[in-house]
Parts: sequence; C-alpha cells; structure tokens
Amino acid sequence: MQQPSNASPTLRFPAAALGYLPGLALSAALALAAIWLAQSPVFTERGLSALTLALVMGLLVGNTVYPRLAPSSHAGVGFAKQRLLRAGIVLYGLRLTFQDIGHLGWSGVMIDALVLGSTFAMALWLGRKVLGLDARTSILIGAGSSICGAAAVLATAPVVKGRPQDIAVAVATVVVFGTVATFVYPALFHWNAAHALVNLSPTQFGLYIGSTVHEVAQVVAAGEAISPQTADMAVIAKMVRVMMLAPFLLLLSAWWARKNAKGTTDSQPAPISIPWFALGFVVVAGVNSLDLLPRSLVQFGVQLDNLLLAVAMAALGLSTHISAVRAAGTRPLLLALVLFGWLLGAGLLLNLLLSPV
Repeated sequence: MQQPSNASPTLRFPAAALGYLPGLALSAALALAAIWLAQSPVFTERGLSALTLALVMGLLVGNTVYPRLAPSSHAGVGFAKQRLLRAGIVLYGLRLTFQDIGHLGWSGVMIDALVLGSTFAMALWLGRKVLGLDARTSILIGAGSSICGAAAVLATAPVVKGRPQDIAVAVATVVVFGTVATFVYPALFHWNAAHALVNLSPTQFGLYIGSTVHEVAQVVAAGEAISPQTADMAVIAKMVRVMMLAPFLLLLSAWWARKNAKGTTDSQPAPISIPWFALGFVVVAGVNSLDLLPRSLVQFGVQLDNLLLAVAMAALGLSTHISAVRAAGTRPLLLALVLFGWLLGAGLLLNLLLSPV
C-alpha cells in the first residue's frame, strides 16, 4: 500500500520537467526565427535587434493561435520569461569589461550617468505626476529609455513586479523611438556638418549617440551610418551605460522596498530585495575584465545570452494580450516621446559641456 506513495517523488520531477517542454520549445522556435531574421540587412540597417523581433513574433502568435496552445505551454512560457530572463541578464556581463571605462574617460562616464539619472527622474515625475501613469509603467519606460532599451526593461521588471502588458508597452516605446533615432542622429550629424552649428567631431558625436540612444543595436546602426570612428565610440559609451544597469537595479530595489513599506502598518522596515541577477551581472563583467576566459568561451556565452534573452522576449509576447496593451492608451507613448526629446536636447547639451576635446 505504501509503494505508490514512495515512488511518486521520483516520478514528480520528470513529469514537471516535461511540462515545461511545449512552452519552451515554442518560445525557442520563435527566438531562433527572430535571431535568423535579425541578420537580414532589412532589419540590421534599421537597428531592429533579435529581441525586438522575438517580441513582435511572440505577440503575433500569442494573439492568434497561442490561446489554443496555452494549457500545455503555459508552464514553459512562464519559465522562459522569468528564469531564462534572469540567466540572460547575468550572461549580459560577458559583453562588457571595466576597461571600457578607461577608453571612455571620466567625462564620458559622467555624461552617461547624468543622462541616465536625469532621464529616469523625468520619467518618474512626468509619468506619475503629470500623465497619471502607474509607478511600474513609468519605471519600466524610464529604464528602457535611460539605460539599454529592452534588456533594461526586462531586467527592471522583476524588481518592481511588472505585469506582462506593462513590459510589452515599455518595450514597444523603445522599439518606436529607438528606431526613429537610427535615422534622426545621422541626419543631425550631416545637417550640423553642413551648417557648422555646434562643434562636435565624429568621435564626440559617437559619444552623444552612445549616451542617449536606446538599444545597443540601434547605437551600432546610427554610428555606422556616420563613420567607423563614430560607431566605435558610440558602442563604448553604450557599453559603459549598460554597465550602470546593475547599480541602478540595486538602488531601485532599495527605493521600491522603502516606498512600499510606507503603505504598511508594520513598524519594521520592509526588507530590501537585492536582485541576485544584478550582482551576477557585475561578477560576470568583472571576470570578463580580467581576460581569464578563452575568447571562444566568451563568444559562446554571448551567443547563448542572445538566445536566452530572445526566448524570454518571445515568451513575453506569447503571454501578452494586445487588448491589455491597447488599454494603456496613448499616455505611455507620450511619455516616451518626451523622454526621446529630452535625450536629444539635454543629451546634446551635456555632451557639449562635458565631452572631451
């Protein structure tokens, strides 16, 4: 009589693992298709990354055929957009080294920090106080605009417990205005070169691009449209800005815990939830800075990271209903538009004042 009870624990784990497979397989298939499409010149020239395409493809499938597949795929999709996402953020550190700071200089680091801080502060104030958006939406849009686009949105969402529709809206704003940036910045450079309104060399303009454009892919696209020197500096500035993601998440976690504690009657302060993936991100970047890892291993890690983040984005799209995104209205887009204007204007002013000659 006791035998079935004793055997069940050994059977439970394989059964649970098999339950993840349908959703993981669907998310992975969409991610691989997005990675393949992202290599096409049609998308690379417009700065549309595999993450963006994976989200779009996930949204298309999620709002058409996925409702019929959801009963069997829900567990795997949830695993992808939570666990695989955090693993992807940790591996993102393989793209960075602390030596990048030396290439940029302290003035460049200061520009990145001021752009990040001012843009995020504006998102919080404008989103909550003026536009009446909830705190989570304002935070996610602010993180995407001020740090590194979709990756920052995904990394910030677990800290503030963002809903799938909040994440999708924030990523959509990054896609819209980041894509616009890939055309606007090269046009601004050539227009300024023709009229000599401000004194910014191609390298300094690269710092301007890297410190203000949303996605890494969009930074590359905008920089390469001007010159190789512009692209190189833009990528370095962007990577240093990405490196600021970890301290940003730690500070945000502390602020969020304190903010939520104010609404409770408990006299004890709410514990600060330190996002382990943010610490992992810093550790991986630090190890990569020591140049101890074989280049082949680092390249493999970056490719694996691309896959993990694309799978997470596809899973996010699968679990997001367009009706929920539409319900957000035009206010999130308006917030992102104002932030885009701030990045263009205030970012240019900061670069003119602080950029090294």
